[in-house]
Amino acid sequence: MNKTKPYEISKYVVLEAFERVKANKGVAGIDGESLEAFEADLKNNLYKIWNRMSSGSYFPPPVKAVEIPKKTGGKRVLGIPTVADRVAQMTVKLYFEPQVEPHFHPDSYGYRPGRSAIDALGVTRKRCWKYDWILEFDIKGLFDNIDHELLMKAVCKHTDNPWVILYIQRWLTAPFQMPDGTINERTKGTPQGGVISPVLANLFLHYAFDIWMVRNHPDKPFARYADDAVAHCGSRADAEKLQDNLKDRLMDCGLELHPTKTRIVYCKDDDRRSDHLETKFDFLGYTFRARRSKNKYGKHFINFTPAVSNKASKAMRQTIHEWRMHLKPDKALEDLSHMFNPVIRGWINYYGRFYKSEV
Repeated sequence: MNKTKPYEISKYVVLEAFERVKANKGVAGIDGESLEAFEADLKNNLYKIWNRMSSGSYFPPPVKAVEIPKKTGGKRVLGIPTVADRVAQMTVKLYFEPQVEPHFHPDSYGYRPGRSAIDALGVTRKRCWKYDWILEFDIKGLFDNIDHELLMKAVCKHTDNPWVILYIQRWLTAPFQMPDGTINERTKGTPQGGVISPVLANLFLHYAFDIWMVRNHPDKPFARYADDAVAHCGSRADAEKLQDNLKDRLMDCGLELHPTKTRIVYCKDDDRRSDHLETKFDFLGYTFRARRSKNKYGKHFINFTPAVSNKASKAMRQTIHEWRMHLKPDKALEDLSHMFNPVIRGWINYYGRFYKSEV
């Protein structure tokens, strides 16, 4: 006699979750199991996930901590779940994301379906022409410092699905297995690298920042991409007030502004010629500053606009250097084009959207 499962989860959704995890690729977690190995016994592996999740007996394994060097020095810790856990997280995401997505602010662009960094850059470019000042800021260690209690309040506001709530809570507290094998318990944050983490981070900042801005600074439009954002202000005094208010707001939510990545910038161009210390800023791989442009009548003027940043250009040159094409004399030109053209096209498609001559 079949026993009824306490939670109703579709097997088809679990299969769809696997297909999405497979498309995203990724490395093995703490169990060392690759996507290929998981797929070799796919039916059995997916049944185990569905059976455990449906019965409430699914417990996430520890997350594999991988240290990645930062370009600015130091290390960032990524959390790599096992393939099975990625499928389980994707299953919850497929149920939960449609419930929160319609509520998110239109100027939140990171990790959202139908929105992109290019969209954020485009709207920021237009607003820089209208507003003289911007506050550029980054939230320090967002994924490591999200308050679990505040986040779960937000989760429960948008779903009453008991198993979605149950498993999100379990993923938040799943421990890290460090490179030396030690297990670190977690009381805050959501692993950067987890499938469900971007949705949870966006939900947290929806209340910590987006809605707070709408209520307290409705005259200051912004574009936020995950923990990186730009807010537009009419005066320096407005920007300074926003910075002070935002510092207090984030502190109330257990977060803080990154001290070296938070600046007030003057959008200098032909019509705005005052002298100020900061007249350029970087956002999503582009540098916004005054540049020589040409209008449709062929007349040149100075325009505050984005182009590929020096940091991004340097990273592209370094990648090309690492290809070591001079050590591949046996490769035909056609072979080389197949190897490298997809990467180059990706660069051109992204960094060539604005001020293409700089790419």
